[in-house]
Amino acid sequence: MSVRHAMLALLSEGASYGLHLREEFEARTGDVWPLNVGQVYTTLQRLERDGLVASEGDENGPGAQKMFRITQDGARELDTWLRTPPDLSSPPRDELVMKVLVALRVPGANVSEVIQAHRRYLVELMQQWTRIKEDADPADLSLGLAVDAELFRLDAVVRWLDAADARIKRVTAGAAPADTPAAATTPAPSHASVTESPGGPAAARGPALPVPPAPLVARGPLPRMPLTTNRKVRTRR
Repeated sequence: MSVRHAMLALLSEGASYGLHLREEFEARTGDVWPLNVGQVYTTLQRLERDGLVASEGDENGPGAQKMFRITQDGARELDTWLRTPPDLSSPPRDELVMKVLVALRVPGANVSEVIQAHRRYLVELMQQWTRIKEDADPADLSLGLAVDAELFRLDAVVRWLDAADARIKRVTAGAAPADTPAAATTPAPSHASVTESPGGPAAARGPALPVPPAPLVARGPLPRMPLTTNRKVRTRR
């Protein structure tokens, strides 16, 4: 996310103080991306250095006393950013994808159990976002769009985990020795995807989400530790 261009977008509506810009940024993004006030002023200083914003006020006073406004160059920069697609030509270094790929090579690791552990966590996360959406004001467009985007993103990750689990089981079953008992080579039925309707994430339907399976214990050198997220989800007050 470009805080730099978000500041330009807010200033395109009129001059403003740094503290007010921070409050507006969080409100416009549905309060799901907390922003440190220090980052706001650092960004504004760089924008001013580049000639994209100008300030007026007491140069020796606190930063909150300075009024910032967008310049013509800043308006052109904002327009260019809005019209330029982000670079999606190269896949990002997704940590979850890397974990699955690495687990394939770790001796004694049960990749299916690793996948299901992450899947359970993602389902729980989708349920949390769904509750936030249900408790939010339907007229809060920013929050609604931000939560929908997160639900669709998490739903896509769950779908990938299901597809990866099925592919790994097919390849593993095909590479098993001929004298291996059939019961050991038959792939276990994968859990149904969280999403069953093309109309949107199943998490948005609340009760339609499947109950996460019982916890599985990872074997081998994989550490057992609770999955956590650094995301700070906050509802509108």
